This record gives sequence, structure tokens and C-alpha cells, in this order.
Amino acid sequence: MCALVVTLMLPLASGCGVRPVTPPSPSTGGNPMNPSASPATPSGATDLKIRVEGVSGTSQTWTLTCDPPAGDHPDPAAACQALAAHGAAALPAVRKDVVCTDQYGGPEKATVVGTHQGQQVLSSFSRTNGCEIRRWDLLKGLLPPGGV
Repeated sequence: MCALVVTLMLPLASGCGVRPVTPPSPSTGGNPMNPSASPATPSGATDLKIRVEGVSGTSQTWTLTCDPPAGDHPDPAAACQALAAHGAAALPAVRKDVVCTDQYGGPEKATVVGTHQGQQVLSSFSRTNGCEIRRWDLLKGLLPPGGV
């Protein structure tokens, strides 16, 4: 009985689960923000567009490349460091079968599109429940601090 309880609780104890990002097929043109662009990112490269919608309804869009950190992101070095440390856990969407705490962290939203470490990325972020807040917080540096 104890083993069953531990087995059932393990996914909850490990936090909000994520699933791998499924890259678009090469026949789709590569970059979802610019379908005519070719997917010519070198293997392992990071080249992203980050769009953040703030509390007042305003939005900002930044570009970011890593190795070396560059682009018009306000702090490319911090953004690349956040991606290196937590990108694998935070970029994939939360699985549908994961139970998340019912809490509200603010109206901010973000979209990250491009490639990270050579893999296609199309990620949406919000602060609408505990799992989404965790994903956002893991990428502080890439995404601005959020909260109402």
C-alpha cells in the first residue's frame, strides 16, 4: 500500500511536469514568426524572438542570440543564462494531465519563438496557475519579473 501511495504522489512531488517541445516539420518553413524564413540555424545555436505583453496591455518584442549573448533583449547575458539553466524544463508546455495549483500570478503573457540549442521553440507563457507561474519564474532573466 505504501509503495502505491508513493508511486501515485511522485508526479505531484516533482512539481509541474513538462513534455518535450515537438519541433515543426521541416516542410513548414522553419520560423513560425516568419514562414518564409529558412530554418538555417546552426546546430546548437540559440536565436529567439521574445514577445511580452505587460500589465497595462503594452507589448515589447526582443531578439536574442546566445554564444555570445547578443540581440536587443534588455539583458542578453542574463537571458542566455536563464535559458541554459532552465530552458529544458521551462520551454515545453505543461502536460495536460498535470494538476496545477489554482492561483493567479498576474495578467502578463509571453511568447518565445525560434531555436534554442538548435531545437525549434514555440512556447507560450502566462501566470494563470502554479505551473505556469513556475515556468515563468524559471526563466527570470529571459522574461521580466511578473506579478500583480
